Amino acid sequence: MMKGIVLIMDGMGDRPLKELDNQTPLQAANTPNMDKMAAEGITGIMDSIAPGIIPGSDTAHLSILGYNPYEVYTGRGPFEANGVGVDVLPGDIAFRCNFSTADEDLIVTDRRAGRIKSGTKEIVEVLNTMKLEDYPDIKIIFKESTGHRAVLVLRGEGLSDKVSDADPKVEGNKPKEVKALDDSEEAKKTADILNQLVKKSYEMVKDHPVNLKRIEEGEPPANIIIPRGAGEVPVVESLNDKYEVNSACIAETGLIMGIGRFAGMDIIEMEDVTGGIDTNLYNIRDTIIDQVKNSDHDFFLINIDGADEAGHDGQIKEKKEFIEKVDEIVMSELIKLEDVYIYLTADHSTPISVKNHSGDPVPVIIRGPEVRVDDVCEFSEVACAKGGLNRIRGSDVMNIMMDLMNYAHKFGA
Repeated sequence: MMKGIVLIMDGMGDRPLKELDNQTPLQAANTPNMDKMAAEGITGIMDSIAPGIIPGSDTAHLSILGYNPYEVYTGRGPFEANGVGVDVLPGDIAFRCNFSTADEDLIVTDRRAGRIKSGTKEIVEVLNTMKLEDYPDIKIIFKESTGHRAVLVLRGEGLSDKVSDADPKVEGNKPKEVKALDDSEEAKKTADILNQLVKKSYEMVKDHPVNLKRIEEGEPPANIIIPRGAGEVPVVESLNDKYEVNSACIAETGLIMGIGRFAGMDIIEMEDVTGGIDTNLYNIRDTIIDQVKNSDHDFFLINIDGADEAGHDGQIKEKKEFIEKVDEIVMSELIKLEDVYIYLTADHSTPISVKNHSGDPVPVIIRGPEVRVDDVCEFSEVACAKGGLNRIRGSDVMNIMMDLMNYAHKFGA
């Protein structure tokens, strides 16, 4: 039995950019350690779900862990909520949220409140006193996550996750009116609750001391909550039971930790990680090395998030440099691990030109003992397309890893 790592650099995939001489940020980046891994391993490209399907980070990770997202995915909210430590219960409806900035007319001027890093816990303490006069029996639970992210849980009778998002997607618009997505009274009730909640959040925190200080310092205040990604609490088979492993999840964001918790994985928390390009990669590296060498876990899901943030923000230089930092700080040590299979990939592409996820396949390396080494010596979207794995899907990952790690069972007599 061998140990295995699936290391996902969130949103690392991209498209060629004229600013980089028609290379992707990964192609243009100086990544000697990833390239060495490619030269010592087998490479390919992967569609997290299926060719042309644009995955979310949640649905991509579910697929990569061997779950069918079309069967188990109810929405992003429950994963976010579970990931930040909210004990969601059957019947709860959970949402992911943004701390955002709005003016007095509720026009959203910054969807991420200047990527606020601190003070959200204090804002949430006020929001958790929220009561809606029309719905006194509905319990409203907020919890801050990393950066501008938060979660919302509605608990009570007669609720539904069949509601639309409040997120306007772009600045310069008011939050969208939340609408029922079916004709049920439960959906109509939930939509009305959310529309009242969004307006109430602005009234409650626009003059919060944290926001007044941010305004004084020229920073966008986190003065409104915008919910999206409604979902009921799903039930999934434990990853440990499914594959007979002892698994752990090492991630920065509540979303990925939440997926790990729902999959029954042990969650290894870290200090000083942000999910952005400013995250503490040394802490991430040291946590990985310590867990692989000293814990009794034999399978690890690892997510490093900064490249995705840079892609969403259209930051070419920052995305390229973050990939280089991961190579220098993290991969330089992981490559020294012996008797460990490392599956390096992304969950999806986040092209700079799109500033969002795309359906482009992502590059893959598998490095470890007795892997059938191919001729590829570079880790990039283009080079790996020539590799020996060819083109696979996310749903293939766990089967491949379990086979290499000697955890798989023969199919048939």
